[in-house]
Amino acid sequence: MPDPPRSTWRIIGPGVIAAGVGLASGEFVLYPYIASQVGLVFVWAALIGLATQFFLNMEIERYTLATGETALTGFSRFWRHWGLVFAALTYLANLWPGWVTSSATLVVYLWGGSVRWISIGMLVTIALVLTLAPVVYVALERAQMLKVAAVLVLVIGGSLFAIGASAWADLPQIVTGARIPSAQLGFALLLGALAFAGAGGGQNLVQSNWIRDKGFGMGKYVPRIASPVTGQPEAAPGTGFVFEPTQDNLDKWRRWWSFANREQLSTFVLITFVSITFMSLLAYATVFGRPDLPHDIGFLRIEGEQLAAAVGRWFGALFWFIGAFALFAAALGIVDYTSRLAADVLKTSYLRKATESTIYFTLVWALALVGCLVLLAGFAQPIVLLVISACVGAVMMAIYSALLIVLNRRVLPSQIQISKARIAVLSWSFLLFGILSILTIITQAGTLFGG
Repeated sequence: MPDPPRSTWRIIGPGVIAAGVGLASGEFVLYPYIASQVGLVFVWAALIGLATQFFLNMEIERYTLATGETALTGFSRFWRHWGLVFAALTYLANLWPGWVTSSATLVVYLWGGSVRWISIGMLVTIALVLTLAPVVYVALERAQMLKVAAVLVLVIGGSLFAIGASAWADLPQIVTGARIPSAQLGFALLLGALAFAGAGGGQNLVQSNWIRDKGFGMGKYVPRIASPVTGQPEAAPGTGFVFEPTQDNLDKWRRWWSFANREQLSTFVLITFVSITFMSLLAYATVFGRPDLPHDIGFLRIEGEQLAAAVGRWFGALFWFIGAFALFAAALGIVDYTSRLAADVLKTSYLRKATESTIYFTLVWALALVGCLVLLAGFAQPIVLLVISACVGAVMMAIYSALLIVLNRRVLPSQIQISKARIAVLSWSFLLFGILSILTIITQAGTLFGG
C-alpha cells in the first residue's frame, strides 16, 4: 500500500468530478422543474439520494483502494459477464442525449438557433475534446472544477439578488411540507430525480476509474488513459493486487480510507446538496404558482426571463449561460465515464491484446455518433430523455448495491471488509431503488396500455 498524501488537498479531484458531472439533470432540470410545479416539498429526497450514493461510492472506492481494480472487474470475478451487463445498461441509459439537448436549449434562449443542430455540434465537440486531451483525467478534472466554480458564482449571485425574503422564509417547507407528489408528477419523474440526486447509474461505478487515475491507494500502480493522438497510449491492466495486511499497510489503509471519505463528503455531497437546494429555491422564488408555466424544460426560459426582470438582463443571461455550460460539462463527463467503464470491461475480459486507450476513444466516438442519430431521428425532449436515463440507472443501482456487499465481504482481507452498518445501508439502497424501479415500470406500463 503506497503512502497516503499528507494533505487532503492533494487528493481532491474524483469527488469534484463526481459533483461536476452530477451537477446536471438533477440540479438544473429535474429538481427545479419539480419545485416549479409543486414547490419545495420534494427537495428532502435529494438528501436521501445523496446520502445513499455517498455510501455506494465509498464501497466502490473501498474495493479499488485495496486492489487497484475497478468494482466491475471485481464483479466479473463472480461471473465473467457482469461487467458487460453494466456496461450495456450504462450505454442504454446514456444513449439518450438529454444533457446536451438541455444545454442546447439554454443556448437557444441566449442566442437562438436549432436545439437539434446545436446538440449535434456539442456531441462532436465533446468527442474531439476527449480525443485530443493528452491525459483525459486531467482535462476532465479541470473542466469540472471550472464548472463547479461557475455554479458557485450563480449560487452566490442568486442568493444576494434574486431570492426574496418570502422565499427564504418558506425554506423550512423542505422538512415541514415533505411529501411524495406522485399524483401530480408521476413515479417515473420522481424516481429520476431521486436517482439523479448527485450521480446515479453508471457514474457511481466509474468512481473506481477516477480514483485509480488519480492514484488513490493501490490505484497508484495502474497507468492512466492517455490520448492516442496527443499523448502516449497506455494499456492499463485490468487486474490488480490485494495488499498484504501487515500493520504498516493497515495503518496506511486507514489513512487512505479516512482521506477518501472526507474527499467525497467535502466535494460530492456538500457541493451537490447546496446546488440542488439553491436551484430548487431559485425556481420556487421565480416561477412557482404561475398559471402559464409549461410542463417541460420551457420553464427555464420563463425562469430566466423572471430573473432578468427582477435583477437585470445580465443576470437572466448569466443564469442561462452557466446552466448551458454546466450541462455541457456534464455531457462531457457522461461520455467519458460511459466509454471509460465499457473500455475497462472490454480490455479486462474480452480484448486483452488491444490497448485500453484505443478502445476508449473508439467508444467515445461511437457514443457521440449514436447520440447524433437519436437526435436526427427526432427524439429531442430533454425531460423525457433524462427520465429514461434515470430509470435505467436506478435499476443498475439496485443490482450493484447487492453485488458490492458480496464483493467487499468475500474478496478483501477481513481487516478492511465492509462493516455491518454499511451492509445495512447498501441493503437499504437495494430495496429503495429496486422497489421504486418496479413501481415505475408498473405505472408506466399501466399508462402505456391504458390501465
